[in-house]
Amino acid sequence: MKRGLNFDSKTPLLYLIATPIGNLSEFTPRAIKTCEEADYVAAEDTRNARSLLLKFGIKDKKYISCHEHNEEAASTEIIELIKSGAKVVYMSDAGYPIVSDPGARLVKRCIENDINVSTISGPNAALNALASSGIENDHFYFEGFLPSKETERRKRLQSLTKKEETIIFYEAPHRILKTLKDMYEILGDRRICLARELTKTHEEFIRGTLSELVTLDESTIKGEIVLIVEGATIEETVSEDSIVGLLKEKLDEGMKSKSAIAETAKELNVAKNLVYKLYLDNF
Repeated sequence: MKRGLNFDSKTPLLYLIATPIGNLSEFTPRAIKTCEEADYVAAEDTRNARSLLLKFGIKDKKYISCHEHNEEAASTEIIELIKSGAKVVYMSDAGYPIVSDPGARLVKRCIENDINVSTISGPNAALNALASSGIENDHFYFEGFLPSKETERRKRLQSLTKKEETIIFYEAPHRILKTLKDMYEILGDRRICLARELTKTHEEFIRGTLSELVTLDESTIKGEIVLIVEGATIEETVSEDSIVGLLKEKLDEGMKSKSAIAETAKELNVAKNLVYKLYLDNF
């Protein structure tokens, strides 16, 4: 177990900076002050980071590129700098580092090297969209970006069909309609809220059902997108006839009895011993 105070002056520390997702006023005074005091600014895209900081009058900083393709090597450099006494901050292009952005390997490496990590709070597209969606938010699950390949995307959606929590997705405009159609086919006709261009001039929320949103004109859906999708409803008790029917299908396909029983129990979310009993009674 490791335990330590982040702001003990003797403890090396990496700062993660949440950056504006649209409106520049989201950049907090604490984030600005921390960046002003930093010796180095590590960033997913150093050009975007430099441009952002210049808008707040922060100049003459040393920048380190740290993105998904060089994160391992960049982490070594950052760790050496922090251990030498330098103050280093890390930021991604918009919102929180690590949340569907690079930074996870950097944080892990820092912790392994006894460097503490502190996050400077700021905007987050997922939470902004969830709060304004009008969909149940007591419990939610962050999925982020689905795979871009159709077969992998559909497989991932299939694994989420029984999740009762509200699900949060990120998506790009050029594949939004394909994703919505896959969701409708696999998840069923659930309530959904599409939020785009959050905190920007053209911020828009589209609320309805998946059957309604699949009819959208894709050319009108531009910018960064967050999808808030209603979770699965609690299913009624599965009838014994349904269990026996699915079990028979699997046995007819040539599946061994042990595997058929296990798969039936998993798919219908029922106890395996119940399926086994029905197997003994009916086959």
